[in-house]
Amino acid sequence: MKKIYIVAGLMIVVAIAMLMNAAKDLSTYGSFSEAAHTGEKVKIAGQLSKDKEMYYNPEQDPNYFSFYVKDAKGEERKVVLLASKPQDFELSEQIVVTGRMKGEEFVASDLLMKCPSKYKDEEIYIKSEKKG
Repeated sequence: MKKIYIVAGLMIVVAIAMLMNAAKDLSTYGSFSEAAHTGEKVKIAGQLSKDKEMYYNPEQDPNYFSFYVKDAKGEERKVVLLASKPQDFELSEQIVVTGRMKGEEFVASDLLMKCPSKYKDEEIYIKSEKKG
């Protein structure tokens, strides 16, 4: 068998493996109740509850930030982001968090913020160092 066929076969296998891995990350948006039932990693889009407490104490733990989000179904939950608090977080119009439910809290490993029009639809993506 020619070496070119072996190399082409290996490239096809690697491409299929990469596509399958990427497909895992193309999940649709869910809700807090769905996240609680499945126990799997879920993306949730919602609004920041600005009337609820936001906690961030970088002296105590710079990779712990908690806040409340109301999902598309109107359910509000505490979200714990395992990363530092993003700049201008309070100004975000929409938030997408990716993570899992742990008890009554949603532990997020990733955060995507949609900022007000002053940023002209720029999205700010925060990815934690810990994988969840």
